[in-house]
Amino acid sequence: MSSTEIKAVALGGGHGLAASLRALRRLTPHLTAVVGVSDNGGSSGRLREQFDVIPPGDLRMALAALCADDDWGQMWASALQHRFAGDGELAGHALGNLLITALWQQSNDIVAGLDVVSNLLGATGRVIPLSLQPLDVVADVEFSDGTQSEVRGQVQVATTTGRVARLRLEPEVAVTTPQVLEAIAEADVIVMGPGSWFTSVVNHLLLNDLRSALEASAATKVLVCNLCSQTGETSGFTPADHLSVLSNVAPGLRFNAVLVDSSLNDDALERAAHQLGAVLVSTNLAEPSNPQIHHPELLARALAAFVKSPMSDTELETAWQ
Repeated sequence: MSSTEIKAVALGGGHGLAASLRALRRLTPHLTAVVGVSDNGGSSGRLREQFDVIPPGDLRMALAALCADDDWGQMWASALQHRFAGDGELAGHALGNLLITALWQQSNDIVAGLDVVSNLLGATGRVIPLSLQPLDVVADVEFSDGTQSEVRGQVQVATTTGRVARLRLEPEVAVTTPQVLEAIAEADVIVMGPGSWFTSVVNHLLLNDLRSALEASAATKVLVCNLCSQTGETSGFTPADHLSVLSNVAPGLRFNAVLVDSSLNDDALERAAHQLGAVLVSTNLAEPSNPQIHHPELLARALAAFVKSPMSDTELETAWQ
């Protein structure tokens, strides 16, 4: 199977998912982005509240990341990300958010509306929301003074000063978008991370049907580690701590490989990767000018071994030696 035939799925949200998509679109045109729908801040939060729609912001960022590097693609990527200035009603809104919301109102079909935007942009691959209804992230948080509190909302959880002890999504009866489950069933490669660990990565695993689909999938599964902890929800976390959180949320989920920047490799991370059933792949992933950002070309090179041809566990053990 050639790389152009490989079907890849990337799960996440925000800047982290965008980094994975910029890398994966260099490797295969058969790419599906699965995007979280719990954002409650900024332009997305305003549109979500005003029009009772799923938040479009992370979907917009994913679409922009899938735009080609030619003049057409970059023009549209820039246009989607443009935010209106001033202090009027449009101030702070991203043009892409308004475009997506308008198409949803015209078609009354969330996935079809996103497909229209993707076709307009000439984007590589497809962007699908995690669920067709807005979700809320709710966390039980422990604070340094020994108190505990329930924190509601993605923005609030992401910026909490306490340690997240338990995470859930509401409504608890929410289900995964059918097209997402279809993409998972057909995938040859599945990539999770990087991103805000609780609110953009692990939260996907809180939907029972998606978690079960991922556990049952025969695809090569790759977990991309963050380059740093995030002030708020993962303050002070080591890379191994991130993996432990995921393992606690989805103890039955196994990965084939965990990618980490070589500067962050240590014995604890290797043990945590092995607990996930994965080979730890340590290589350069960071942007030289900003070590907190994944470089798309470096990440693409690291992912290329898995996208060129799905590997057996034995092949994965030797691929990076």
